[in-house]
Amino acid sequence: MWIMSMSRVRARESKSFNVERDIILLKGEFMNSNFQYARFVRTNRAMKPTFFLILILTLLAACSTGQTDTAQATDITFQAQRTAALATELVIPTVTITASTATPKPPLAKDAWMKMPAVPTNISDQMRAVYQLGLELGNDPKHFSVIGDCQNVSSYFLSTFDKPGEFSLGEYAYLQPTVDYYQGSFSRTSLAVKGGFNVAAVISPLRADPKSCNPGESPLDCELRVWNPSVAFVGMETWWSKKPEQEYDKYMRRVIERILETGAVPIIATKADNLEGDHAINATIAQIAYDYDIPLWNFWAAVQPLPNHGLWDDGFHLTFARNFFDDPVRMRSAWPWRNLTALQTLNVVRRGLMDDE
Repeated sequence: MWIMSMSRVRARESKSFNVERDIILLKGEFMNSNFQYARFVRTNRAMKPTFFLILILTLLAACSTGQTDTAQATDITFQAQRTAALATELVIPTVTITASTATPKPPLAKDAWMKMPAVPTNISDQMRAVYQLGLELGNDPKHFSVIGDCQNVSSYFLSTFDKPGEFSLGEYAYLQPTVDYYQGSFSRTSLAVKGGFNVAAVISPLRADPKSCNPGESPLDCELRVWNPSVAFVGMETWWSKKPEQEYDKYMRRVIERILETGAVPIIATKADNLEGDHAINATIAQIAYDYDIPLWNFWAAVQPLPNHGLWDDGFHLTFARNFFDDPVRMRSAWPWRNLTALQTLNVVRRGLMDDE
C-alpha cells in the first residue's frame, strides 16, 4: 500500500543551490555520427532525397550519442551566475507518497529485465490510487506528457498519431480508441524534452525554458504544471561518460518521485543502446520500475529482433522509417516499433487506470 496525503511544499532556490549537478549537464551535446544516408534512402524511396537530408540533419542536431566526454564541458560561469540569482520562492502543490513499512523488495535477478515484455501487461493498484488522487488535484485524464532526450522529441516520437493519413495501424487497429482519447498530447512539444537532456538536466532550473517556466522551476516541474498530465513517459537514453549507474539511479528516482507527487503515473522506458557496455542503465531502469510499481516500457526488448537491433553503426541512433505498421519493410526499422510499442503501452495504462481491462 501507499500512504497518501495532501500537502503544500515550499521550495526556495538560493545561492546554496547545488551547481555540481548543473556543471555535468552542460557537456557537449552534439557529436559526429555514422548516419548511413544511402541506407536510409533505400528504406524510404517514396520520399524525396532533399527531404531525407533535411530530416537527418534535424535528427542529428537534436540527438547526439549518449556518452559525452568530460573534455567537452563548456564554460558555465554564466549558468552559475544565473543560479546564484535565483532566490524566488515557489509554492508547489504536491502529494506526499510514503512506502509501506513492509519488507522492501529484493533486487531483481541479474539480467531479469531482459526477459520482461516490451509492453506491460497490467497496472498496479498503487498506480490506480495515484491516478485517482491526481484527478482530484486537477490533472487532465486525457493529457500525457513526455520527459526525455532527443529520442523523445515530438518530430519523431508519437506525433504521427495526431496526423491521420501519416500512419497506419494495420493489425493493431484495436489501438485506435487510445489514439482518439489522447488527441492533442501526441504532437505537443514538451517543456521537458530536449536533445542532450539527461535525468539530472530535467530537474535543474538552469535547463528550463525561461519563456514558459517560472523562475527557479525545473523543466520537469514546468511541464507538469503547464500540461497537468495524468500519465508521463520518461525516457532517458543520454548519460555522461565516467559516471556510474548509481548516479543515474539517484536522479531518475527523483524524477519518478516528483511525477508521483503530482498524481501522475510515470511510464519508464528502457533504451535500445548499450553505450555503457554492461546494460547497467537498463538494469537500473527496470529495478526502479519494480521498486515503485510503475509501468515498464521495455523498448530494448522490442528492437532485439531487428537488424543490428534497430541501431545505426554508431550504436546509438535508431533506424528510421515512417509509421505504417502494415508495411513489413518499414517494420524492419526501429522508429516504427518505438512509436507502436509506446502506443501499446499507453493503451494498457489507459485501460488499466480506467478499469477497462
